[in-house]
Amino acid sequence: MRWLVGWSCAAAVPVTEERRTLQPVGAQLLWGDPDPLWAVGDWRPDEVRIVRADPPPLAYGKDGPVSRLAVLGCCGASDEELRLGLVAARGGALRHLTAWPGSYTAVAQVGRRITIAGDLAGARPVFHTPWADGTAYATAALPLADLVEAQLDIGHLAALLACPDAPEALGDGTPYLGVRRVPPGHALILRDGAREIAGYEPAASLAVAAPRLEPAQAVDAVRDALLDAVRARLAAPRHAPETLAPDPGPVPGMGPAERRAARGAPAPGIGADLSGGSASATLALLAAGLPGVPGTPLGHGTEAGERLLAVTFNDLTAERGGGPAGVPRPREAELERARSIAANPRLHHVVVAAGEEALPYTELDSGPLTDEPGPSLVVAERHRRRLLAGSADHLTGHGARQVLDAHPARLADLLMDRQRRRLLKPVAALAKADGPSAHSLFVPFTVYRAARRLARTPYQEGVREVAERLLHRRFEDGPDAVAPVGPPGPVAAGGAVDASVAALAWCRPGPAARWLTGEALAEVSVRLQEAAVRPGPLERPGERRARAALTRYATDHRVFEQAAEVRSQRLHTPFLDNQVVRACRALPEALRVQPGARASVLRAVLAGAGIRDLPAGWGAPSQASHAAAARTGLRTAMSDLLALFDAPLLADAGLVEARVVRRALRAAAGGEPLPLDGLAELVSTELWLRRLLQRRGTCWTGADAPRQRAVAGGVVPRRAL
Repeated sequence: MRWLVGWSCAAAVPVTEERRTLQPVGAQLLWGDPDPLWAVGDWRPDEVRIVRADPPPLAYGKDGPVSRLAVLGCCGASDEELRLGLVAARGGALRHLTAWPGSYTAVAQVGRRITIAGDLAGARPVFHTPWADGTAYATAALPLADLVEAQLDIGHLAALLACPDAPEALGDGTPYLGVRRVPPGHALILRDGAREIAGYEPAASLAVAAPRLEPAQAVDAVRDALLDAVRARLAAPRHAPETLAPDPGPVPGMGPAERRAARGAPAPGIGADLSGGSASATLALLAAGLPGVPGTPLGHGTEAGERLLAVTFNDLTAERGGGPAGVPRPREAELERARSIAANPRLHHVVVAAGEEALPYTELDSGPLTDEPGPSLVVAERHRRRLLAGSADHLTGHGARQVLDAHPARLADLLMDRQRRRLLKPVAALAKADGPSAHSLFVPFTVYRAARRLARTPYQEGVREVAERLLHRRFEDGPDAVAPVGPPGPVAAGGAVDASVAALAWCRPGPAARWLTGEALAEVSVRLQEAAVRPGPLERPGERRARAALTRYATDHRVFEQAAEVRSQRLHTPFLDNQVVRACRALPEALRVQPGARASVLRAVLAGAGIRDLPAGWGAPSQASHAAAARTGLRTAMSDLLALFDAPLLADAGLVEARVVRRALRAAAGGEPLPLDGLAELVSTELWLRRLLQRRGTCWTGADAPRQRAVAGGVVPRRAL
């Protein structure tokens, strides 16, 4: 795991010798006192860039304060562009620090003022906590928790399970008491230890729709942003695994299992997924079509020459029995499309076949400790097998569904704009989604009524309604299946119509809420009631729900990157880049809500790049096999899961009752239509708690290092929620 950490103390606080010796384990100092900044982990040399600008002259003839900018990650800006951005940030223009292609974290220092910009999606977050008469900040929460010897925030864990995509319940908290998160689209500004959080994006209005581009212009902007994002990855210097920065060694703040010997090393060069649907295939074709050397150099073992390494994951256990005679199963159709795309002479295709050893819920006792819990922990080992076959720089289409698709709540936005006719096609598609039935004729009226109700419901009233539902344990609606949790994994039970109607709300319970105790739900209900008292947001309901779904996905994707990390490999997600998110947000709602909108946008992107020959069925949904694999994995690992919840730490914290969870696991494995993603969240949180309490040491060293690690009591504190 790679992260940045630093602090800003009050000007009146002297820098003692003990303070100078305090530093993170395995850290590289980027700049020193009085406001030091470190980079921790196996950063590549090209991923750490520091530029300085000449200080402006002062009126009395002396130079002004020092100005410097650290950019860590994959950034497509030149050094001169970085200097111009630093000059703009010196004058207070924060947005310039977030407008370059790529995925990175920017830290600007002008005198004693430090600015750390987060991203729009939330995949590269910033955390902060009060410390030593000032503020410590980092791109990971665990080091800050160690620094202040924080305990667990049980209330935040309850909110994370009850309403995982509701900002009203989560706020800016983390699983550690006292450690806060900077919201997406905001920057942390420190002046002599005092902190301020400022947004750098223009706020949308609830009363007036934000100006939108014409559909053709918006799609062209998405194409240009994706091309720049892919080009930024190709332009970065390619490194063979042995030429990367040396491993800093075991980090005491991490668990005992994650630093085990690597089972393999990725091939040098650029690779991409062909098994993740149309989004990853789009990135692979764009990377292969750009001029230059997209893939692995000749002579590195793959005999691929100047070709991009394309990986397809063939899950042999996802589907059994097949469909009607002569009709290919969805997995077989996906493999055939991947082979057709890989016929491109600049692609080298590799199929990774996996059996029961790659099912979800396998090898749960051997994973690393992540910064926070996330449902992708149960599928991390499954995806690590795919990533091991990839390249040192691996492109994935993660996040495309969240930035391109229309959240059902956007139907209410169209009604607020008096665009009722735009609802005809999406409502008709929903009526056909679950197949013909006696209720199909009533689907259009049901969806329209739910959208109209949301458009007329004030924000505060909608939040209070969810608080009442939690308090009285009303979970009659299925979980939100439109914004799936993490990389392809468990999906929700229920049909598309029920899921879409349930998602037409300002806020709603999560899939795991039904298994929480009454005390835990009561505390989350109190959080929601307090949020309903505060002034409402300026956003429309569809925009707010879409942003919340993207934030939730990006947060879990960050957990996924840490849990499935392959040594010497970088996992690139261009759809979560700032410039791509901005371009996708400019797409009109009327375009988003049309059936097959994501596939049509990606087709237009490829056509604009000169790629038009796509296989039949390209863009078809590919989620059904993931649900089958999740249920199969649940049945296979049932004995281990029951043992995990024999005496769970979640029960010690008062969040669940062990017998209730065990009964739900047996029922789901038996085929009952329970929300599998809710069970994945429970299992992942229990795993994370156990790994957190089993780790040894802290993330810090030195004379002034904390005497004990975060959550050092050895048990989860039992408390009344």
